[in-house]
Amino acid sequence: QVQLVESGGGLVQPGGSLRLSCAASGFTFYTYYMSWVRQAPGKELEWVASIFSDGSRTSYTNSVKGRFTISRDNAKNTLYLQMNSLKPEDTAVYYCARNPPRILSGPRGQGTQVTVSS
Repeated sequence: QVQLVESGGGLVQPGGSLRLSCAASGFTFYTYYMSWVRQAPGKELEWVASIFSDGSRTSYTNSVKGRFTISRDNAKNTLYLQMNSLKPEDTAVYYCARNPPRILSGPRGQGTQVTVSS
């Protein structure tokens, strides 16, 4: 069955960086669009970024453009999210999801907490 396991979250000061990873198994990873979505406390689930199956195309929600970079290693069945210049409003649980852009349904992992605070 589909399994997605996120790691790399934590507490970071504003302006800092984190790199999230997602290990995928149970499906042909290299044939799927993959995404990161997040849910802040008291808010709805929000799409963050997506990457095409071969990594040739990426897309981002406006609030993270220029600060976050989504990437993948199909040889390792792993998805990444490099997050720079983090802001307190980026605080959320981040989920790896097998979704095309701007879609919130579909399988996702258990999530990893990212907290941006001084």
